[in-house]
Amino acid sequence: MSLHSHSIAPIPAETARVAHAAFPKGSLAMDLRDRLGGIYTDELFAPLFSPLGQPALAPWRLALVLALQFAEGLSDRQAADAVRARLDWKYALGLELTDPGFHYSVLCEFRERLIEGDLEQQLLDTLLTACKEQGWVHAGGTQRTDSTHVLGAIRAMNRLESIGETLRAALNALAVAAPDWLLAQVSPDWFDRYSVRVEEYRLPKGDAARQEYASLIGADGVKLLSAIYAPDAPSWLREIPTVQILQRMWVQQYYAPDALGTVRWRAAKDLPPAALWIHSPYDEQVRYGTKRSTNWVGYKVHLTETCDPEQVHLITQVHTTPALEGDVTQMATIQNELKEKGLPPATHLVDSGYTSAEELV
Repeated sequence: MSLHSHSIAPIPAETARVAHAAFPKGSLAMDLRDRLGGIYTDELFAPLFSPLGQPALAPWRLALVLALQFAEGLSDRQAADAVRARLDWKYALGLELTDPGFHYSVLCEFRERLIEGDLEQQLLDTLLTACKEQGWVHAGGTQRTDSTHVLGAIRAMNRLESIGETLRAALNALAVAAPDWLLAQVSPDWFDRYSVRVEEYRLPKGDAARQEYASLIGADGVKLLSAIYAPDAPSWLREIPTVQILQRMWVQQYYAPDALGTVRWRAAKDLPPAALWIHSPYDEQVRYGTKRSTNWVGYKVHLTETCDPEQVHLITQVHTTPALEGDVTQMATIQNELKEKGLPPATHLVDSGYTSAEELV
């Protein structure tokens, strides 16, 4: 998609009249537009778009929608409906009352562009710059930091589902990248085993049957990996990400084949530590985490916000880590990033999970 940069136009007169009649005291979205304008500009997002192609929706509007969506805790569908139906959002976005909005999938696609272009931090930093100009945030004062869990965008799978899905993901990738080569390596019964998603209700019942099924998957995986790493196989097959995950998963989940070539599933006591354990072929970075009574597979996010009395509370820094990394190891990084933003706190409030003798010194 291409970007046709547009300046932020004034709020349409009819939109302003109706919105002020409906919200005589204003609303969060209306106050943001009145105090901070559009906040973002299209030029900020120019690196994300091609000079050719279908014109994209104004990225400054999409960025503002993401900010409002986060502030109100809305899903993509709800945020898209708010753009279409809510007067205060139309006011903030400078839209005509008759504007039909956009499909909710646009928000997901825009987030992907931000991440691929490494511009997601710019959303927060640009907003903070505008807030600094208003005097709402400044160096010094009191800020607090705490962490919470972020679920990985994967479904929860047991070990048997995980190894089956890992082999299926590798086969699907090879079917696209090297279909003729793959046909020469597999037998027709593989299609019956791996053509559909591996799910609990399809798995054999009973421990003995499951152990046998796990060994069958293991043998299939070893056969495929042996073919991929054979001297006469195209070397680029080994660079396919799902193939690399398959190789790592088989090291984690299976003992090396014995003298007879038998592949055995590892006992639970021989599994790798949580820091190394791959839970899904679709996101190899998710890890098991626990914090007090909460257990999850995914990531951990550390949020820092201002908390001075009688002042607006604003998030000043966001730091995401693997789920298993301890809070105490993140304190120096968080404080250094606040200094780089020109927002070091005079008092930094954290719970005991962030503190150590070294950090206090």
